[in-house]
Amino acid sequence: MRNPTILASGILGVSGDMLIRAAHGGAGAVTSKSCSLEPRVGHPNPTVIESEGLMMNAIGLSNPGVDEEIRELRRAIKDAGVPVIASVFADRLEEFAAVTSRSSEAWPHLIELNISCPNVESKIGMPFSCSFETAAKATQLARSSTKLPLIVKLSPNVPDIVSIARAVEDAGADAICAINTVGPGMAIDIQARRPILSNKTGGISGKLIRPIALRCVYQISRAVKIPVIGTGGIENGKDALEMLMCGARAVGVGTAVYSQGPEVFSKINQELENLMKKQGYSKISEIKLVD
Repeated sequence: MRNPTILASGILGVSGDMLIRAAHGGAGAVTSKSCSLEPRVGHPNPTVIESEGLMMNAIGLSNPGVDEEIRELRRAIKDAGVPVIASVFADRLEEFAAVTSRSSEAWPHLIELNISCPNVESKIGMPFSCSFETAAKATQLARSSTKLPLIVKLSPNVPDIVSIARAVEDAGADAICAINTVGPGMAIDIQARRPILSNKTGGISGKLIRPIALRCVYQISRAVKIPVIGTGGIENGKDALEMLMCGARAVGVGTAVYSQGPEVFSKINQELENLMKKQGYSKISEIKLVD
């Protein structure tokens, strides 16, 4: 990577052209929107709420399916000029092997396993990342289905994220992305007297979740040997530096792209470079907290 910023999954990554646009905006790597084996419609509108400090979404993991995704990934890989990460998810554990194998046919640089959205077979609606057993099993299935480096994306909505991080590392993950959205949360239209989102609840992202992301990255990076990608609430160079100090080796940027455009990557990188010079850092690996 030419710099430590990564376009987070779900923002702009709906097509090869959008991934290329984010790369040209300064991203060091780009992640596609999560895809499944078959096309998925997702939830009806309204699906996104934006207010100061946060975004709430209940898009429902809509995507065109893996066949179309392969075509878009190949387009991005050809012209983006930066590593392309293919994000995948499954409704059932046994589907993780198939969707990982199929996505690997596009030969992205890495696969991101999204096990931390409410997209699961569990009758009580728990994401696979909510227990170390299911998190490890999903990782094992994906690991057995590709030779590409495997990132596993974890949820903050658990009592012990460290145990889950260790479990996916032991199951074959090459890196961890932390965190996915917080929540779910809800917003109310007092005039209509009903929830604003058609799904009633949605995952929360934006700058207000950054303290949670920092805590999770700090804990995980001290418990595993594999790299951690810190994602959640990063809007500027200072935010990125904080995440790197907590132990991340790269930072995912999502909501800030929605609000500031893909040029935010160049802005974050320039601010980060200026802060590193002021603090005497010459490379990312030197950045750390004083414990």
